[in-house]
Amino acid sequence: MIIWLASYPKSGNTWLRSLLASYYYSQDGVFNFKLLNKIDAFPSTFYFKKYKDKFSTPESTSKYWISEQEKINQDKKIKFFKTHNAMCKINGNSFTNEDNTLGAIYIVRDPRNIVTSLSNHYLISKEQALEFMTTEKKGIVQNVDGRYLGFNALFSWMFHEKSWSECKKFPVLIIRYEDLQNQIFETFEKVINFINNITKSKDSFLKNKAKKSIETCEFDKLQKLEKEIGFDEAVLDRSKNKKIKFFNLGKKNNFNSLLNKDLIDKINILFQEQLRKYNYE
Repeated sequence: MIIWLASYPKSGNTWLRSLLASYYYSQDGVFNFKLLNKIDAFPSTFYFKKYKDKFSTPESTSKYWISEQEKINQDKKIKFFKTHNAMCKINGNSFTNEDNTLGAIYIVRDPRNIVTSLSNHYLISKEQALEFMTTEKKGIVQNVDGRYLGFNALFSWMFHEKSWSECKKFPVLIIRYEDLQNQIFETFEKVINFINNITKSKDSFLKNKAKKSIETCEFDKLQKLEKEIGFDEAVLDRSKNKKIKFFNLGKKNNFNSLLNKDLIDKINILFQEQLRKYNYE
């Protein structure tokens, strides 16, 4: 059965994935980038390239979402998967269901800081980043040899957040990115306890191993690793034939110093409900 690590892009998914990979798939809790291979992304091109379909529209692969998850679950083992997909239906095709999903951990982040992070990640203006977040039918699309194989249905940021936070099909734990920053040990313990609960595991929380995972997944260390050996998931800046820094600002990504007042006011109005809901006001 699948446990999803779900989030809107640039909301801390890779950080949580790193923590969990080092905790569950290393002997000592020490992180390295290779451990991320233990937690795959879905939907991604790998799961659809074997089909002979033309996949002539971005959403074409949605008809195989469930059947591919059924194949993943054939061995009846617990697996983590990262996703940016909304908990949605497209053309009558559900992203997932209770037969294939055991639960989900949804990471939410202050949308004002997502704007600044998206701006860097996609080399777009901050105004364009906000437009990205408010586009109702937004998706991440990858075209491979004329076929749309890599498609994540995002929709708007508000729709995305509600689709997971209001999901009743299976248990969903919501954590804030900011709590990973400011109360990381307590937040990570909450995540592990949630996983133990939904998997009916009798394992206790391994405090020392968790501390080592937290220590080796500190932002500065991830940033240093990327600088030394590169990071495969970083986006390529084609104009410079150089990858855009993935681990960019960390705690320095503060909308108060990076966004102008007019844009902040606009975001505050647009996302008023979520800002209150998650105590971001």
